[in-house]
Amino acid sequence: MNIGQQILFLVSALGAFNGIILSFYLFFGKKRRSLSAILLATLLLALSIRVGKSVFLYFNPQLPNIYKQIGLSACFFIGPAMYYFFRAAIEKVSQPPASWKWVWGVQAGILVLTGILFPYETHPWLWNRVIAWLIYLQWMVYVIATGILLRNLLKTFLTKPKDLNDQEKFWLVLYGGNCFVFIAYLLAIFEVMNGIYISGPVAFSFTLYLTLFFYQYGAGYENAASSGRSEKRKIADNDARLWIEKLEKVIRDHELYKDPNLKLNDLAQRINVSPHQLSQLLNDNLGKSFSTYINEYRINEACRLIEKSRHLTFEAIGYEVGYNSKSTFYAAFRKIKDTTPALYKEKQDAIIR
Repeated sequence: MNIGQQILFLVSALGAFNGIILSFYLFFGKKRRSLSAILLATLLLALSIRVGKSVFLYFNPQLPNIYKQIGLSACFFIGPAMYYFFRAAIEKVSQPPASWKWVWGVQAGILVLTGILFPYETHPWLWNRVIAWLIYLQWMVYVIATGILLRNLLKTFLTKPKDLNDQEKFWLVLYGGNCFVFIAYLLAIFEVMNGIYISGPVAFSFTLYLTLFFYQYGAGYENAASSGRSEKRKIADNDARLWIEKLEKVIRDHELYKDPNLKLNDLAQRINVSPHQLSQLLNDNLGKSFSTYINEYRINEACRLIEKSRHLTFEAIGYEVGYNSKSTFYAAFRKIKDTTPALYKEKQDAIIR
């Protein structure tokens, strides 16, 4: 190798190596690991393995087939890890729902079964011409899905980039880097130009060091906004008033609080702000958390039903206003009204008499 190739190899290989080290740190470096940190570690590990395979294959075309299979297999997990990392971080998910486990389990099962029945060693054509294309198709679907998930942040980046906090900038850097790596590999598989294959590892190295920079200077990997390390920009009074009016209108008109699966991210999309901005609006301007804000709507509607629809049971009323269980409804009712539904009904009956 000449000096240029040596530098290219060093940059690419160091990115893959440091990505693996960083992923192991996120996996094992803390006693209490959040779901978003675990998913980010999975993303970095999958990318690092895929990139490492690309580097060694580029500089050593005689790389054993088993490493080619490992690299492509790792690629299969990049898309899901990226998408669910952003879901967990934005929606503040602490435990993976059953649906997430099913998605991961089914995809991992398909990959393992395919690798056992059709190993790369004996079926190189199948892997290169069929399985690899399916893996890249799956990756593309998750890239698009993640872009849809981040559309408000992307819009803010294009229109008002100064409104983004450090955490949101980190998310966009991470997403942008993944998109660049994906495009580089996609162009390589289409054989668009010579040398494009190695640009994927180089892009990954660049993205990795850029995200490390954000981590060092305050963005963090998880919830920098809640940790207090990032500077909070106060929402302007005029903007806050307009957002609150828009928020209340969309909740009332569409009765969104009745949706038991309503998330902060869903509501933010409805009023065209980022999830962080909506969270800040609720906490700083209304003095309420998202759950408290929605519970107040639900319990006020429950009180109206208790007074007007006397044929409904308390459990039916709870389901009607957006609760999945009777116990959750009772707990929220007591917290908001400082009494139980039954005692509230007795009090209303006494007032009527």
